[in-house]
Amino acid sequence: MALKLIYLVMTRIFAWARLAVQDSTAKNIEMLILRHELAVAQRRDPLLARKLTWADRAWLALLARLLPSGQLPKIRLIVTPSTLLHWHRNLLRRRWAHRSRRQPKPWGGPGAA
Repeated sequence: MALKLIYLVMTRIFAWARLAVQDSTAKNIEMLILRHELAVAQRRDPLLARKLTWADRAWLALLARLLPSGQLPKIRLIVTPSTLLHWHRNLLRRRWAHRSRRQPKPWGGPGAA
């Protein structure tokens, strides 16, 4: 029992030391990620609490990309960092696919419908 207490105290001390040297922007982004994960976990509908919506995935992917490169593996997430990067790639793919669609010219020139 005493060994477990010592272990817990030491892990908290090292976590606080890591936070002390961390950039304030990275801290704020990490807090936003964790707060959103908590909000997902506290949803009243049990089916929604276990499943991330498209908006949840987009928000977490956006925030994960704002973190410095070495920070993402260090924080505890409800999804793996590779999943977040996959979501971000999908968001970018959808954005550029939408932008690359041919739009008809409003003045009725060549290519207008």
